[in-house]
Amino acid sequence: MIVDLPDTNTSKISKALVRIREEGGAVALGRVLTLIIAATHGHEEEAIEAANDASREHPMRVIVVSTTGADTPTTDAAARVDAEIRVGGDAGASEVIVLRIYGEAAADPESLVTGLLLPDAPVVAWWPGEAPEIPAESPLGRIAYRRITDASARPNPQEALHRLCTTYRPGDTDFAWTRLTLWRAQLAAVLDQPPYEAVTAVQVTGAADSPSTALLAAWLQMALQVPVDYELTTGPLANGIRGVQLTRASGVISLNREIPDVATLVQPGQPTQDLSLKRRNLRDCLADELRRLDPDELYGQVITRGLPDLADPVAQQIGVTS
Repeated sequence: MIVDLPDTNTSKISKALVRIREEGGAVALGRVLTLIIAATHGHEEEAIEAANDASREHPMRVIVVSTTGADTPTTDAAARVDAEIRVGGDAGASEVIVLRIYGEAAADPESLVTGLLLPDAPVVAWWPGEAPEIPAESPLGRIAYRRITDASARPNPQEALHRLCTTYRPGDTDFAWTRLTLWRAQLAAVLDQPPYEAVTAVQVTGAADSPSTALLAAWLQMALQVPVDYELTTGPLANGIRGVQLTRASGVISLNREIPDVATLVQPGQPTQDLSLKRRNLRDCLADELRRLDPDELYGQVITRGLPDLADPVAQQIGVTS
């Protein structure tokens, strides 16, 4: 069910939510958090769909704050908020409140959402596209326990990733890191098998528009205490992380993903294996991040300490000045 509330305010939206629960039996009991999605007009639906899917694992209230965005001209300068409430089949296991904000009403999004937050529940803010320069100091970021960005959605993903080094605050995370979960798990499993030899060299390759490649290299360098050589490539076949090679005394271990969703693992003295290694979609990344509401300390270490060690070679490849 979708209820439209044109030219409205927070008080009217709250009353409409109560009325919907009383008349339709839709209740907010069991909601574990409030997810705020900061989007732009016309780009809300993909994020809402991901949130609806993730809500089956994490029942929540979703508040979508949709504005015109810095690069979207509007002829409607009057301050106005049009709301849309979605419940039932249109909202998965959550309830979705879409706030389309126009004119000067967008100047204070914090006041618009404060009255709609679930009481005594954590708040998570997610920017699926453009994010504030310092998410933790933005109006929506200030009220959130966790703040989720996505460097891959920025015009220059590598540059956006390196800016996170200086703007990081505990509670920040980025989907470039979340997409590494399966890679990190697989590499850790390989190194947890005999022979237990030290890794002497590491090579990582990936697409130039894949910030996850740089984060994987930074994580490996921190975890293995060995310099990592990594390469960013372009071209029609360059898509995400391409592969990792770990050199030990007994030979080279390689984990390469040459075709979508399937990686080939080659180890000395063992048969070649094909492994499922899918590129994680928005739903998977969001559900993963919502499983923990405390700061991701490992991500904080990698983004603030591990990534700067790789900054100079990356800057030379992408033209970013340190």
